[in-house]
Amino acid sequence: MARMRMVLGRPLIIGALTMAVVGVGLGLYWFQPWKLWQDETVQEALPSAVAPTAPEAGAPSASPSPAPRPRTLAGGDLISHEHATSGSVKLVRLPDGSHVVRLEDLDTSNGPDLRVWLTDAPVKEGRAGWHVFDDGAYVSLGKLKGNKGSQNYAVPADVDASRYTSVSIWCDRFDVSFGAAELART
Repeated sequence: MARMRMVLGRPLIIGALTMAVVGVGLGLYWFQPWKLWQDETVQEALPSAVAPTAPEAGAPSASPSPAPRPRTLAGGDLISHEHATSGSVKLVRLPDGSHVVRLEDLDTSNGPDLRVWLTDAPVKEGRAGWHVFDDGAYVSLGKLKGNKGSQNYAVPADVDASRYTSVSIWCDRFDVSFGAAELART
C-alpha cells in the first residue's frame, strides 16, 4: 500500500510543480511587473517644415517667402487614470498637410502593450474614465515609444482628425487608460 502511494504521489507532485512553474511563467509574461521599474525616455523634436529648394541657375531671384510652420489645432493636459500620468498633448498640422499627435513632457508608468489612441470619448476623472475609450470610435497611432519625454505619432492620412476629441495612453493588454487628455480646439 505504501508503495502504491509513492507511485501515485510522484506524478501528482511532478504535475503540480509543472503547473505552478507554467502558471508563474504565464503570469510574468502577462503582467510584466519589471516594467514598473524600467523607464524609457524618448525626446523627439516636432517635425518641421521642408527646407526651401535653391532657385535654378539663371532664374530671376525673388525674396524667399517664409517656410510654412507646423500649426497646433488642438491641445490639452493629461490627467491620471489607472496610473499617475502628466504632460500635455497637441494635435498638430504639419506644412505638408499631414497631422501628428504630440506628447510633451509625458510622465507615466511603463506597462505592457501601451498604445496612443486618438478617440471620440469624453475624458472623465477618476475610475469612471478608465474604460471609456474603447466604447466609441478610436484610432491606434501605435505603441507608446517611451513612458517619459516628448514624442510624435503620425495620424494616418485617411483619418479625419477633426472627428476625435481626446487622446488616451491605453493599455491594450488590460483594456484600461493610464491617462488621457481632452483636445480643446485652438
